Amino acid sequence: MIKIDWKKQGGLLPAIAQDVETKEVLMLAYVNKDALRLSFETGYAHYYSRSRDQLWKKGETSGHLQKIVSVFLDCDGDTILYLVNQTGAACHTGERTCFFTRLEDVGESDT
Repeated sequence: MIKIDWKKQGGLLPAIAQDVETKEVLMLAYVNKDALRLSFETGYAHYYSRSRDQLWKKGETSGHLQKIVSVFLDCDGDTILYLVNQTGAACHTGERTCFFTRLEDVGESDT
């Protein structure tokens, strides 16, 4: 049995939200123990905001909720996958997914 490795990344794990029906990757955010616990308790995706240093429920203000169907842990124990029923847009820009920008030339970057 794989255990969650909370120490590897300072108590935060990347959490990928994927649409359970379409298999579309919706977004990537982070969870801490409290966010994961709240997600299980409520059945809705909760995350931890690194910039605001606080927990947040996806869609709490916008109504674009993520109802959790299943939660998976990757083979290294350091990444969470939420399979969700998404209401509305997943991205704060209003797009269905946060992954709507295609990089045409991976060799080019601003950095």
